[in-house]
Amino acid sequence: MSWVAAVARLRARREPGVLVTVATVRGHAPRRAGAKLVVGRTETWGSIGGGNIEAVAIDRARELNGTAGPEREPEPELMEFALNDKVTGRHGVQCCGGAVTVLLEPLPVVQAVAVFGVGHVGLELARILARHHLDLHLIDTRPDMLTDERLGVLADAVAQIHVHHTPLLPEEVLSELPPGTHVLIMTHDHAEDAALCDAALRTTGLGSIGLIGSSAKWARFRQRLATEGGHDAATIDRIKTPIGIAEITGKEPATIAVSVAADLLRTFEQDRHRAVPSPVAAVPNAPVAGSA
Repeated sequence: MSWVAAVARLRARREPGVLVTVATVRGHAPRRAGAKLVVGRTETWGSIGGGNIEAVAIDRARELNGTAGPEREPEPELMEFALNDKVTGRHGVQCCGGAVTVLLEPLPVVQAVAVFGVGHVGLELARILARHHLDLHLIDTRPDMLTDERLGVLADAVAQIHVHHTPLLPEEVLSELPPGTHVLIMTHDHAEDAALCDAALRTTGLGSIGLIGSSAKWARFRQRLATEGGHDAATIDRIKTPIGIAEITGKEPATIAVSVAADLLRTFEQDRHRAVPSPVAAVPNAPVAGSA
């Protein structure tokens, strides 16, 4: 499997990984600059030459994988290896005679967002979010909202787009979403919105939950969630409404979408700042060597 396909596989599985590249080579080395290795939590694809270089790089990549996630993105790292018989590495000696620099680029799990309702505001919001490196789920009960022609504006998206047409029970999609998905509820039907709010509160592992609408709409929903849904006040408070930045008061779909997207990106940043890195064993970047 090519390294490109391996990266795509990790992305599809929503598993962190590390792309390891031979950045520079001086003298003799097992592989030329540009050789690549992809390291997942339990699998590897490709090779940067085997021996101590590869083993140490895999060890460090696995440590980085253990700290990666939507809330935290480890920084890229450079490791240097001297390939001579005077330096013994963790996994042996490599005496090719040269020196190698290896770049480790973390491939963390990206944020995921689910937009329930791809009407005027939902489509404008999708256009903005599609420019970001995330998984974007678009859900609607109306097939005409999800046609290829209408969603053609997302053709050059940076995000990976997942389209869900759910003519009967859109709330069933909630259980299929990746852990930590941020949910935005903005359908054309208040009854559908209410059912989604109830289902979202009953779905474990979601990220933030946002609901578009007025204070009067929320007052009715809140009472219904308490009396009919049986949710306590703390649980109901998980739903944020209104969504967006309060100081942006325009009612145009594009304006609302900008406000909602900005508020969501702020949530992403807050998640990163709250994340506490897991302790990892230090791996020196000093030259090491192994058996060729």
